[in-house]
Amino acid sequence: MSAAGHGLAPVMSGIAAMVFDVDGVLTDSARVHAEAWKEAFDACLRAHPPADKALDRPFDAAADYLRHVDGKPRADGAAAFLHARRVPIPDGSPSDPPGTDSVAAVAALKDGMFTRRVRQDGIEPFPGSVRLLKALRSAGVPLAAASSSHHAHDVLEGAGLLHCFVTLVDGDESHRLGLAGKPDPALFLEAAARLGAEPADAAVAEDALAGVEAGRRGGFGLVVGVDRAHTTDTARDLREHGADLVVDDLADLLRAPGTDPAPGPDGKE
Repeated sequence: MSAAGHGLAPVMSGIAAMVFDVDGVLTDSARVHAEAWKEAFDACLRAHPPADKALDRPFDAAADYLRHVDGKPRADGAAAFLHARRVPIPDGSPSDPPGTDSVAAVAALKDGMFTRRVRQDGIEPFPGSVRLLKALRSAGVPLAAASSSHHAHDVLEGAGLLHCFVTLVDGDESHRLGLAGKPDPALFLEAAARLGAEPADAAVAEDALAGVEAGRRGGFGLVVGVDRAHTTDTARDLREHGADLVVDDLADLLRAPGTDPAPGPDGKE
């Protein structure tokens, strides 16, 4: 039976495996990450205001999140934003306790804030993402989750999605294997390898600019950009960074209800 016969849109025909980012793609956790980053960054900016007054403004949980931290390892995201704002603090070391006196301390502060929010409020999956996962599994397409976050396992488990994936390559695995962070494609390539798929035969779904760029650099056959912001600018930016296709929701990769399945190569569904 063709991909359409399993409820998948024609663009999914020929996809042998699929790799999904987690935050903002499968679950609403990107919003929680952005809120935690804002709390941590704003505390740091109050404690260490940039000398350049033009840079002394609060963290924008939409624009600054997408531009500087989305899709990146936590330490890289903290460094990208704080260096861009020229905040006068040292980089510090991974052992720094949560605080505002080093880049590493701010990253640790954000981590604690995110964990607290998840424990208090939980994480919900996007209904459209759940529908796509079910359709892909029904079609026998092996699935992997790949995320720079060290919380990806807990987020997927809390959202009831962990069982959908053959493998998960998260921040812990990335650190253990010494994989470079996005936009380097190493994370996605590791996930595809674990599925036994060549990148050219696989698809990637990402909402972050660094992530779609990683998919393009990795030579994936289909790079899907997920535009949760639903703006002209974000859709354009996702395409410019490497998305072949931009969707508002992963349900857009399903065949529209009431349409006839496309015939397969042999004329059958």
